[in-house]
Amino acid sequence: MKDEKLTFTQEWDKTFPKSDKVDHKKVSFHNRYGITLAADMYIPKNADGRLPAIAVCGPFGAVKEQCSGLYAQTLAERGFLTIAFDPSFTGESSGQPRYVASPDINTEDFSAAVDFLSVQENADPEKIGILGICGWGGLAVNAAAMDTRIKATVAATMYNMTRVNAKGYFDEADNADARFIMKQALNAQRTKDYQSGEYELAGGVIDPLPDDAPYFVKDYYDYYKTERGYHPRSLNSNGGWNKTSSLSFINMPILAYAHEIRSAVLIIHGEKAHSRYMGEDTFKILTGDNKELLIVPNASHTDLYDGGKDKVIPFDKIESFFREYLN
Repeated sequence: MKDEKLTFTQEWDKTFPKSDKVDHKKVSFHNRYGITLAADMYIPKNADGRLPAIAVCGPFGAVKEQCSGLYAQTLAERGFLTIAFDPSFTGESSGQPRYVASPDINTEDFSAAVDFLSVQENADPEKIGILGICGWGGLAVNAAAMDTRIKATVAATMYNMTRVNAKGYFDEADNADARFIMKQALNAQRTKDYQSGEYELAGGVIDPLPDDAPYFVKDYYDYYKTERGYHPRSLNSNGGWNKTSSLSFINMPILAYAHEIRSAVLIIHGEKAHSRYMGEDTFKILTGDNKELLIVPNASHTDLYDGGKDKVIPFDKIESFFREYLN
């Protein structure tokens, strides 16, 4: 199967500066659903032989020019071959309709990245890891439960998107009546979308920010809506996902077999992150002595997107974890 020809932005339009320690190029690969994914590949300068390789994606509603690219470039500076990719239907990747998410297809996106890395001449197919941020943290753990080629997984500031969609934050809407009302609204939206011939967007991070906005909304605003992290192709920075994306997440929970993961998993969360309970609860269901949980002191959810003002992303720990298990 041939990749669809994509249109790449050739200028450096990332939210982070370009490193002089790595070589960078645009690449593409396809998943099993025929969607061609766009990626940035980062290669350590003067690299020799087959390198351990890592695929990076997330956060949920971001693009590769934001957090995933920062993680990928930094890990390439530390000796790994890396790619940061746009998920299906978003960014520079293909897929119609635009701005739709799926627990199945987006888990498959990680395995498609492993397909691609497995056949690169400068990557070692026996030393492949993945790293997911925010909603792609949960999807990365889900991919690790399915794909035995993945030798190590890092989930940073992770969301379990199926849990939060079906049960609400902190499981406060975990009852049949609440889900029924939500599904009624979403299915009414389906009819409306079909009649209009286009998918209505839910909107990205709220702007302007209300004075009484919850702390985590202010946290998101500070990243996606400011110079710190804004990007014109980012869903959260702009129009958001289409409104009906939540439907499949409500009905198809991920992590059902996370307890069977035999490869290594590192879950990283900020101490002050509103999402911390999702990472801690996921860690509780993992088994084996190759699973780790790291709580970063004083860090919020988005501090692990770009490090925040104190640069708190624990790259030393992430590097040592991948070096230990991609061996």
